[in-house]
Order: sequence, then C-alpha cells, then structure tokens
Amino acid sequence: MTNRLPVADGRRARGERSRSTVLDTVVALASVDGLDGLSMGQVAAAAGVSKSGLFSLWRDKEELQLAAVERARQQWAELVVRPALQAPPGILQLWRLHESRLAFYTDKVLPGGCFFVAIQSEFDDRTGLVHDLLRQHAKEWDEYVQSIIRGAIDAGQLRPDTDPGVLSYEIDALGFAAVTRARLLDPDSAYAHARAAVLGILRACATDPSILPAS
Repeated sequence: MTNRLPVADGRRARGERSRSTVLDTVVALASVDGLDGLSMGQVAAAAGVSKSGLFSLWRDKEELQLAAVERARQQWAELVVRPALQAPPGILQLWRLHESRLAFYTDKVLPGGCFFVAIQSEFDDRTGLVHDLLRQHAKEWDEYVQSIIRGAIDAGQLRPDTDPGVLSYEIDALGFAAVTRARLLDPDSAYAHARAAVLGILRACATDPSILPAS
C-alpha cells in the first residue's frame, strides 16, 4: 500500500503540470484569437497533449474557457498586482499598478498583449457563465483600484474632491486603449502616451505632485 503513494502523487503532479501547461497555452492563444474560436483540437496540438487528455481535465469547452479566465486572473495578480504592492500604499501604489500593467504589455508576456482586452470585447454582449465570470473579475478589479484611490484620499495624497470611480475608469481606459493602439499604431508611442496620460492625471489630482515622477 505504501508503494502506491508515490505513484499516485506522481500522477497528480503530472496532471497539475499538464493542466497548467494547457491553461497557459489557452491564455496565450486567446489573447490573439479569442476564446470562442479555439477548438479543443487546436488547444491540444498547441499544448502538446492529446485531445482525450484535454477531456480528462475538462468536461467541455466552456469548462476549459472558465478555467482559462481564472488562470489569466492569477497571471495578472502575479505579474501586475504583486509588483505594485511593493510600493507604499496610496498614490505611489496606484502609479506603480499602472506601470506594472504597461510592463506586462511591453514585456510581451502574451502574444496578443492582454487576455482580458481580447476576451472582454468578445463576450461583453453575450450571456452565460464566461460572461458572468468576466463581469465578476472586472468588478473586482475596479473595486480594487478604487480602494487604493480612497486610501490615497484618506492619506491626504489625492484631493478630497477626487472621484474614485472616475479616476479608476480613466486609468483603466488608458491601459485598455494602450493594447489596441500598440497593435494598430506605433507600440512605443502607444505605451509612452498611456504612461504620460495617467501620470498627468495623477499629478493634477495629487496634493503634492512632487512625490510622483516628473515625466
């Protein structure tokens, strides 16, 4: 009986590695082609697994799509949110969050730039579980950014008349637009303009603009 434990653990570990590989593949492919256009056969070929292996991990395409959305959320938390937490709470953390987001794009973590930019525009007019999960994550992201803004207001770093909802919207819209403009226009200019635009907005709202970069 004890001899079976390492075998079971090894299978479980291999299963987790396969699952992680497939999800990373789906997130990367979907950043370019969207989620709905991906077939299970296409995903299996790109991930280097069998189609039957996919169905052993996920019962159907929708279940795989939902898992991919969650994987993209984890990736965002690791590569965008976590670096920003190294900055002091308040306006500097808000600024670092935007810079981390732009770094995620400029480092070409995903071939299409951003999973959520591609997928939100694909599912925003639909109904169903994928739409609902994307809506939930978008709401959580907005609430998170607004919480940082409120903390900066309470700390006296942003003017008391700053509207957290409006400022969060402006920052997110500029980050969102940077992805599409970088794909259609000059990427260096797109990201530089997204950086300068948010910096200008924050400096205009800051009670002490000198704590932010000059440019």
